Amino acid sequence: MALFGGARDVSMFRGISRELMWDVIVQECAIYKFRLEETNVNIYGEAAEEKYYEAPMLLNTLVDRKDQSSPNTDLGIDFAGGRTFKFLRDDLSGVKANGSGNIGVIVPQIGDIIWYENGYYEIYNIINNQLFVGKDPDYPNKDDNGYNAMGNSDLENFGYDVSIIAEAHYVPADRVGISEERLISSIKHVK
Repeated sequence: MALFGGARDVSMFRGISRELMWDVIVQECAIYKFRLEETNVNIYGEAAEEKYYEAPMLLNTLVDRKDQSSPNTDLGIDFAGGRTFKFLRDDLSGVKANGSGNIGVIVPQIGDIIWYENGYYEIYNIINNQLFVGKDPDYPNKDDNGYNAMGNSDLENFGYDVSIIAEAHYVPADRVGISEERLISSIKHVK
């Protein structure tokens, strides 16, 4: 039996994390889920015409800002910059998706759009490896008799999958095709 990372430890860690994210830090972003089934793509997987997104959902997040730059291109001065958005996994599950009343799970994916500080950011990478006490309870690694190398049989009760981290780059508003009026009128708060 492991000494740390059980249900009580996870509950305390989850409570502190939520208090920090919801009551102390309080950074929010809206996420637009990409609707691949309604978007026409070419043979390269690129949207040939218009992209379609679900209604935005407002989420608590931690944001790391990357340095901004203004590179010169053939079209003039451009703007570049990125953000890293960190979400508690528990905040992404059990939410009412798209205001439908149906309980579901929000899973940020590559191609989704995040609206933050009046800017749009497209997710290009997902990091899914932050574990409390370094253990994922979904993988207890047992032998045929139900024990691990140390003789423990209950390792599925220890550890915790903490967060999902989305790395995103800035996308000009005209490329996204989402107006601010549409955003404000359709946003759903998730808490």
